[in-house]
Amino acid sequence: MKGLLTRGGAWHHCVIVGGGASGVLMAAHLLRGPAKRIRVTIIEQSQMLGCGIAYSTRHPDHLLNTRASQMSAFPDRPDHFEQWLTGKGKQATASCFVDRATYGQYLSGLLEPWRSGPDAERLHCVRGNCVSLSETDAGVIARLADGSVISGDSAVLATGHAVPVDPDPPLRNAWDFSPPLTPDSTILIIGTGLSMVDHVVTLLASGHRGQICCLSRRGLLPHVHASTRPIPFSQEEIPFGAPVSVFLHWLRRQARSAEARGGTWRDVVDGIRPHIATAWRSWDLAARARFLRHAASWWEVHRHKMPPVSAARLEKAKADGQLVIIRGRFERATTLLGGRVSVNITRHGREDETTLPADHVIDCRGIRRDPETHAAPVIRDLLARGAARLDPLRLGLDTTTDAKVIDANGRASRRIRAIGPAARGTLWEITAIPDIREQVFRLSRDLIGTGSGW
Repeated sequence: MKGLLTRGGAWHHCVIVGGGASGVLMAAHLLRGPAKRIRVTIIEQSQMLGCGIAYSTRHPDHLLNTRASQMSAFPDRPDHFEQWLTGKGKQATASCFVDRATYGQYLSGLLEPWRSGPDAERLHCVRGNCVSLSETDAGVIARLADGSVISGDSAVLATGHAVPVDPDPPLRNAWDFSPPLTPDSTILIIGTGLSMVDHVVTLLASGHRGQICCLSRRGLLPHVHASTRPIPFSQEEIPFGAPVSVFLHWLRRQARSAEARGGTWRDVVDGIRPHIATAWRSWDLAARARFLRHAASWWEVHRHKMPPVSAARLEKAKADGQLVIIRGRFERATTLLGGRVSVNITRHGREDETTLPADHVIDCRGIRRDPETHAAPVIRDLLARGAARLDPLRLGLDTTTDAKVIDANGRASRRIRAIGPAARGTLWEITAIPDIREQVFRLSRDLIGTGSGW
């Protein structure tokens, strides 16, 4: 048998660095697989596994941006999450959008079968901060900030997004959901993506009465989820490797065809989703950069949609004049005497700057952090030692298509792989659960012996 079990049935120890959604999914897939002589150690700083940044919120109005029917941890058990909800007595249907805190509980519970009982020896959870990971001829060595050392046969980097960094004052962090001191204050939100939606919904739910202005270069809001019938595109009909403009033209043509048949553009976007990583890999560096520069914003608002209930709240606030969308570029913000903020922006189509007054400014521009400077300590260490490198566009670690980390000399690691957002440079669309789920499913099958192995 190829894969992990290559030494006469000896135990294989896999060290997973990071216990957010990606790490927990990786562990669950390995432990539930047919190879029973696999031990997993998860190294995670937080007390609760599975939550990470996205699912650590406790606000009931912060919803998943995907229906419950699409959020199973296991591709071969698509109703697993729905069954979990039913078992917990949750009033939910396959088409509903569950709050993210509940989904965090679901992810954490995936490892319960290995926390106690006869299989408890297969899972070890270590609360700590991994600061170094080395590959040797015999395996891997993880070093923690407290000086402890964990040895294993292989390692998976599941560090997620870079740690949120507080913006320079007077801007507030996107993950700070503490309400303003006065409900009549004026709020300016920089960015109009899903983080903005969370903040607006939170403000409205708290009874905020003041004006909320949202600023972005294109003024685009995420589209709204609606019923969809994804088109089962075949690999042969998708123009992989064609110029970005040709690919986008093909998508628009497919959308028009779908609408002519009584469908919608959502059928096309949801149908092409499983093929996005292949399309990304089919483009050269210049084409990828061109896509990010000219088409990424358009793709994001069509691909990452918001729940209907959230959209309805935003639409009402817009109709009432409380929510205003501004198309323009943020320049700078200055704190005035008395605590108010003066925000300089350049409106679309203008060259001169305009000043907007606000009481609070919230930075919701998304993942803008440098993947090296603001990475987890273990990632910074790997990069500093040349044991890993960033992709040319600096989106994340450079990896092979089967997740092996590539070092500064272009050599693929035999024992260290990267999954989830850490591998965004190679896969790009690898931040949502359905995408990560597919990646770890394929990787776990490879590692336990149904593929090429380590």
